[in-house]
Amino acid sequence: MKHYDAIIIGFGKGGKTLAGDLAKRGKKVALIEKSNQMYGGTCINEGCIPSKSLIVQAGTKEYQAAVEQKENLITKLRQKNYDKLAQLDNVDIIDGTARFIDNHTVEINGKDNISADYIFINTGSKSVIPAIKGIHETKHIYTSDKMMKETKLPQHLAIIGGGYIGLEFASMYARYGSHVTVFEFNERLVGREDEDVALEIQHILENQGVHFKFSSRVQEVSNQGEKVVIQYNQDHVGYIDRFDAVLLATGRVANTADLGLENTDVQVDQRGNVIVNDYLQTDVPHIYAMGDVKGGLQFTYISLDDYRIVKDHLFGNKTRTIHNRGHIPYSVFISPTFSRVGLSEQEAIAQGYDVKVAKLPTAAIPRANVDGKPEGILKAIIDTKTDAILGCVLLCEHSEEMINFVQLAMNQNLKYQDIGNHIFTHPSMSEALNDLFNI
Repeated sequence: MKHYDAIIIGFGKGGKTLAGDLAKRGKKVALIEKSNQMYGGTCINEGCIPSKSLIVQAGTKEYQAAVEQKENLITKLRQKNYDKLAQLDNVDIIDGTARFIDNHTVEINGKDNISADYIFINTGSKSVIPAIKGIHETKHIYTSDKMMKETKLPQHLAIIGGGYIGLEFASMYARYGSHVTVFEFNERLVGREDEDVALEIQHILENQGVHFKFSSRVQEVSNQGEKVVIQYNQDHVGYIDRFDAVLLATGRVANTADLGLENTDVQVDQRGNVIVNDYLQTDVPHIYAMGDVKGGLQFTYISLDDYRIVKDHLFGNKTRTIHNRGHIPYSVFISPTFSRVGLSEQEAIAQGYDVKVAKLPTAAIPRANVDGKPEGILKAIIDTKTDAILGCVLLCEHSEEMINFVQLAMNQNLKYQDIGNHIFTHPSMSEALNDLFNI
């Protein structure tokens, strides 16, 4: 049985970065990936990059051509990720399914065993398949990764789930020309956001042609010819609609079911997430978990920061933890992009802060009008006692770039006046922060 310094299960952001780092330190590493179509991880192959490629091309390119360009892009990136590690003498890239035999041993493809001093679980997450009658037997029902591989644009698309992923796809497919209907179980969109922001998002998407069915629960799906028949209840009344395709956007769950963790002392929670401590160690100190598989925020940049925590714990001064990352921003790539960092207004009030709220319509930004993108709203939450920035929402073009500036200011404990008085270039979207924070 071959022994390594480290086994890394999964070729995601945290795992691949750690593999390269360990190899350069002279450590012998086995990097196990179950599919040669997943080198680089979910972000490159099935998540962030392909979806953003399609989003960027929406409205400017025919759908089939956009899918082909997306496939060319991720094929190139996948190969670059493989080559970057394969050229290292200390890294063995192993194609296969990994399963734990015990706390030190991993079986590959049910036959070959390898062992290591350290093992890192980086297997990511997968789409949740909801318990809907007929869901497994019905054709033309897709998860997000499968949907993006389809080269035919559905004329009528149903999306089950009005969360962030569902909204990204709703906005994107509507701009390609699909008639999109979103089935949302709750009474409004994105419940963790303030109601005024959620309503603004809803109105923008409705203007793009997206139709929402709130307080709806899909009961059954079936096929009628090439159509998908959806039976659902809305406000306790039964309805039937027909679509060309259905996208499941009902959340994601950790990829742990087939890892054989029952053969180890590693513990998982009720959702299957690997339980870790502040340093990403499991209950077995030499086994760590990184990225989506441990639950929490599911972003590729969190997986990268997990690598930094592990590196510091193994080779540094052990000061980095999951609790001192600072404020973490996120962006939802509807059109225009929705970005947020920190607390919402409702969260700040619930935590006992005395707040003042600043709002700015995107239409008031000169650059937004130059670009012909006036939709949206900007919102800041300020602590009246300390002038600290508690949170910020940016619903405007290029907000995915702007939010990082606000995050940096918050992490450096700057006051809102520091942004309000900052000198920005003109005409730019960022200069809108002058007006937003000029309270």
